[in-house]
Amino acid sequence: MAPLKAQDYPRQLFDFDLFVQELFAQQEDENVPYEDFYETLFQYYQRPIDLNNTNPEELASLFILSRPQIASFFGYIAENGKLLSIYELQAVPDFDMLTIYKLVYFVRVDDAGLNADQRPLWQRIVGEDNNALVFRYERTLQERRGYTPLDPNSRSTSRYVGSPEKLFMRYRVSHTRDYSLGITAEKDAGEQFIWDPDTRRYGFDFYSAHLQLYNKGRFKTIALGDYQLQFGQGLLLSSGYTVGKGSETITTVSRANLGIRPYSSVLEYAYFRGAAATYKLTDQIDITSFYSSKRVDANLQAQLDTLENFGDFFTGIQTTGFHRTPTELTNKGRVREQIAGGNITYQSRNRSFLAGVTTVATNYSNRIQKAGAPYQRFEFEGTSNLNIGANYSYTYQNVYFFGETALSKSGGLGTINGLVANLSNKVELAMLYRYFDRNFHSFYGNAFSESTRNINERGFYTGIKIKPFPKWELTAFYDRFRFPWLRYRVDAPSHGDEYLARLLFRPNKQTTLYAQLRAESKGRNVADNITNIDYVGQAERTSYLLYYEFSPTQMVNLRSRVQFSSFELETPKSTGYFIAQDINFNFSRFRFSTRYAIFDTDNYDTRIYAFERDVLYAFSIPAFSGRGTRLYGLLQLRLMRQMDVWVKYGIMHYRNQDTIGSGLETIEGPRRSDVKAQVRYKF
Repeated sequence: MAPLKAQDYPRQLFDFDLFVQELFAQQEDENVPYEDFYETLFQYYQRPIDLNNTNPEELASLFILSRPQIASFFGYIAENGKLLSIYELQAVPDFDMLTIYKLVYFVRVDDAGLNADQRPLWQRIVGEDNNALVFRYERTLQERRGYTPLDPNSRSTSRYVGSPEKLFMRYRVSHTRDYSLGITAEKDAGEQFIWDPDTRRYGFDFYSAHLQLYNKGRFKTIALGDYQLQFGQGLLLSSGYTVGKGSETITTVSRANLGIRPYSSVLEYAYFRGAAATYKLTDQIDITSFYSSKRVDANLQAQLDTLENFGDFFTGIQTTGFHRTPTELTNKGRVREQIAGGNITYQSRNRSFLAGVTTVATNYSNRIQKAGAPYQRFEFEGTSNLNIGANYSYTYQNVYFFGETALSKSGGLGTINGLVANLSNKVELAMLYRYFDRNFHSFYGNAFSESTRNINERGFYTGIKIKPFPKWELTAFYDRFRFPWLRYRVDAPSHGDEYLARLLFRPNKQTTLYAQLRAESKGRNVADNITNIDYVGQAERTSYLLYYEFSPTQMVNLRSRVQFSSFELETPKSTGYFIAQDINFNFSRFRFSTRYAIFDTDNYDTRIYAFERDVLYAFSIPAFSGRGTRLYGLLQLRLMRQMDVWVKYGIMHYRNQDTIGSGLETIEGPRRSDVKAQVRYKF
C-alpha cells in the first residue's frame, strides 16, 4: 500500500531567481556572502519544510513570514491540530495571499509518522535523490597582467604562479532533519593545481567537508568537519545567513536562532572546523558545545619583545582566500586559530519565549598587533579573546520582542534590541536599536548594523510594510546611526542616516512592477584636502530603481530595469545610470536567459549593482562603473534525467578606456569576456 501523503502545491511555475532578486533588490555591499544565503534558500526550495514538523526559527530563516505571523501559525496549529492541506494556510490569521504565494514554494504538508524512513543511514544516503556532484569551470578569455612574463622595465616584480582557470567541485547529499554530507573543493584563478604539502596545497587550493546528523536520540544535531553557528541575534555567532538592510524591511531585521549549520561554501575564513553537538537536556532546554581548530592566512612580522624575546605578530586575518602570488602563498595558513564555547537555550512550551546564554573563547598562535593608526586605537590586540552574551525573544499577541547583549574580554559592550509588530493585517512595523562599544570585539558576529563589523556604532532603525490593497505593497525604512570613534577613511567621530522606499504592484501572477528610492548620508574624509588636519564631510549617495517584469506566456519572460545613482562630497555631484533588458525562455528540456545593458557612471562612487542570473549555486551582483555595455547569455540544458549543464558567456565592453582593472588584474584593451560552464550529475 502506498504511504498516505497530504495535499501539496504545484511548484513548477515558481521563479526562484526572482524571489532572491526581490530580497536583494538594490544591494551596495560587496562584503555580504550572498552565495551562502542563496544556497541555503535553494536547499529549502529543493527540500521544503514540513509545516507539521517545524519550529519558529526554521520558518523565520526563510525571510518570508514576520514573527507575529509565525506566532499566529503555531497558534492555529495548537487550536486546530496539524494541517491537512497546504491550502489551509489561507485560514491562518494574519496570512495574506502575497505572503502565501511566496511561502508555498518552500514548505509542504506531510504526515511524518507515515512517511518516516527507518532504513540505516548508509542506505538512506545511497537512495537519496537530493544527491549530486557539481563541477564548474570559469575563465576570463583576455590575458591579465598577472599571467604575462615579467617586464624588466616595470616596477612590478610579481606574477601569478598558476593558470587563469577557476575550478569548483562539490558533492553533497542531504535530507531535511536527517543528515547532510558534503565535500567542496576550489581553485581560484591564478592559483596552481598542484600537490605540494610544504605549502599546504593538495590539488585544489581549498577543501571543505562536513557530516551533520540530526535527531539521533537526545542529540538534535551532531556536526563533524566544517560547520557554522548562529545563535541569538548573531552578536557573537552568526553563520553569514543574513541579508541586512534592503527592500524587505521587516522579516530580515531579526535573526533566526538556527544553531549548528553545515558549511559547504568556498569562503575560506567564515566557518568553524572541528566538532559541535546540540543535546536535548529536556523538552525545553538545549545545550550546544563546539570546538574548532584551523589555520588562517596572515602576514607574520618579526618584532623584538623588549620584555621577553623575539615574537612574530600579524595585523589581522587575510580573508580573500587568494594564494596566487609567492607572497600570498607565504601567508597561507601561517596562524593557528582555536575556538571553543557553548550555548544553552530555553524555550517555553508554547514557543512564545526563548532565552539563551552563549560563551566563545578564541585563541591565536601569534599576537594580533595593529599598525597604530588613530582609528585602530581600540581594535583588538593580543592572542586571546573571551565573549559572553545572553539573548532573548518573546511573542506577546501580535508583537515580537528580541535582543542580545554581550561583553568581550576588553570590557566592551554590545547590545541589540528590537521588536516586530503586526499593527493590522495590512501594516507591519519593525524597530531596532543597537549599541556597540568602540572596544567591543566579536570575531564571528554579524548582527544587524551599518558597518560590516559590530564595533564603534550606535543606531536606531525603523521599518514598515503596508499592504493597502490586495495587489499593492509599500515597504520603507529609516536608519540613523553614529560612530563615536574614528573609522577607516573617517578621521573624526561621524554620523549618518539612510532611508529606502519601495512601491510594488503585482496585478496578476504574470506581471510585477516596482519603483525604489534609496538614499544615504555618511561621514567620510574629503579628498584633496589642503588644511592641516583631515576634514570629514557628509557623503551623499542616492539611487533610484525602476523594475518591470511581464510573462506573456509560460515560456517567455521579459524583465526591464532602469537604475540611476548620484554621489556628492564637497564637490560637484557625480551621476550614473544603468539600463538593462532581460529575455528569458523556459522550455521543457532547456532554459535560456539573456541580458543587454548599457551603463554610464562618472566614477566609482556612482557605481551601480545589478543582479544577474548565473549557474546553479552561484550568485552574481556585479558592480558597473565607467561607460560601456554588458551582454550575457545563460543556457541551462537537461541532457538526461540525471544530468544538467549550464553555460554562461558574458562580455563587458568599455568606452574610452585602454585598460580594465588595476595591478596584476589589468587587462589591456577595452573588452572583457568571461565564460562559465557547469555540470551537475544527480545520482
